[in-house]
Amino acid sequence: MAPQTSIPPAANVLGTIGTFCWCVQLLPQIFRNYRTKSTEGLPAFMMMLWSTSAVPFGIYAIVQRFNVPLIVQPQCFGAFCGVSWAQCMVYGRKWRPITATLTLATLLIIFAALQAGLVFAIRPPYQRGVEWPVLLVGILAFILLIAAYLPIPFELMKRRGRVVGIDFIFLGIDGAGAFFSLMSLVAQNEFDVLFGTMYALCCAIEMSMVASHLIWLLRTRGIRKRAQESGQAFDESEECMAWQAKGIDLKQGFWDLLARGKNGKQGSESEGSVALEELESGAKIAVPNASVECFSSTSTLVKKSAC
Repeated sequence: MAPQTSIPPAANVLGTIGTFCWCVQLLPQIFRNYRTKSTEGLPAFMMMLWSTSAVPFGIYAIVQRFNVPLIVQPQCFGAFCGVSWAQCMVYGRKWRPITATLTLATLLIIFAALQAGLVFAIRPPYQRGVEWPVLLVGILAFILLIAAYLPIPFELMKRRGRVVGIDFIFLGIDGAGAFFSLMSLVAQNEFDVLFGTMYALCCAIEMSMVASHLIWLLRTRGIRKRAQESGQAFDESEECMAWQAKGIDLKQGFWDLLARGKNGKQGSESEGSVALEELESGAKIAVPNASVECFSSTSTLVKKSAC
């Protein structure tokens, strides 16, 4: 599509609301991580992909001449996602805070340099009518942003629909930001199908996470009530933990399958080496109607007819 030539006031207003939501959406999540000193259930993979997606996201918004709020949006979004990723490294992977901080600062500098360089490289050809580089950047931003949600279904299956580690205030603000950003694109003179689809999917996925947790609350209302009556939290009750443990951990199952395949291969190799050693030591091997003796010293075979 061609770049925007003029931005209606309604698009600027809606884009500003969406940008504000996406600028502050991760603050509740960051505060929660800091308060609990835990990022269990919050995929570091998701945070890193979101932060990385800000690079093509920003390039696309600048070259397409979106309204200013939508241009500022990916910059704030990428920075806060990077902070949340660093928390995952500190609280989940036990990195030293200084290591995570320096790594994050380096990544953000690299992201900023890439974005600035690619904007200057792509914008002149785009103004001459060469559209495929911009389309490619937009598709990359779309793929990175949506692919970041891939760990979520596995986390939900593992916990039988329970959302753990993700702040619901964050989800609500994030969903609102995607919705108002979508409405901002609708209000523009020309609707951007690629980013409109991305915002719509973000809304749908996040609302499905909320719905999944509400269903989990309904399913566990009985055992949660019994745990409360006994003065225990859900994660302290044996009944609750037994119910929760029945979730499907596909990721762990995948690694277990790989480990079994590796062990099986090692076992077959060791059996083969034992058989080879037996042959070299002169062990007798029974075959139909005959027995064969292997002598390592002379390397001759003597065949005896069976009785």
